[in-house]
Amino acid sequence: MVVAATTDKGNATREMILDRAYAIASRKGLEGLSIGELATAAKMSKSGVFAHFGSREELQLAVLDFGAQRFGERVFMPALRKKRGLPRLRAIAHGWFDWVRENRYGCPLLASVNEYDARPGPQRDRVVAFMDQWRSVTARAISLAVDMRELRADTDTRQFAFEILGITLALHQDTRLFDPKQARAQADRALERLITAYSR
Repeated sequence: MVVAATTDKGNATREMILDRAYAIASRKGLEGLSIGELATAAKMSKSGVFAHFGSREELQLAVLDFGAQRFGERVFMPALRKKRGLPRLRAIAHGWFDWVRENRYGCPLLASVNEYDARPGPQRDRVVAFMDQWRSVTARAISLAVDMRELRADTDTRQFAFEILGITLALHQDTRLFDPKQARAQADRALERLITAYSR
């Protein structure tokens, strides 16, 4: 019982640290994540933070995993419960659009694309893996819509997924720079134009 309690407490502390680190990374990016600021935010010593993460790189990777888990719970899981075809595809896209709005300072996962696109290393590898997974899930939803004859038989699923990602990246940028409501309305219109184009 004592061991279990200790483990549970350690896991809870790690989750709390990751939650604070995620918030900082949302504002400053993963490269702007400082152990000192994180220790202050978590009301811990630097050595206490390092006890859970052996290095800054390990912390950055853990934040990426933490964000991806949150994203999966918020976007993918609800969408996968929707009916196959366009309802599921729209749920995936709208889920990500909602995610951009809800992460008011910015999505660390999307921001990390810019941070690590030209920087080889484990962080970039992790970002590439996450983005590839998102494209694959989206492409699968598109493929199911093709199977159900809601989209044309000659639809290029990877291209369609690429275009949805482009809309999402534009939404992420415009939400931070301009009017968030207008940015969302433009993203919704762009998505519907895409669906219409692939339905003809």
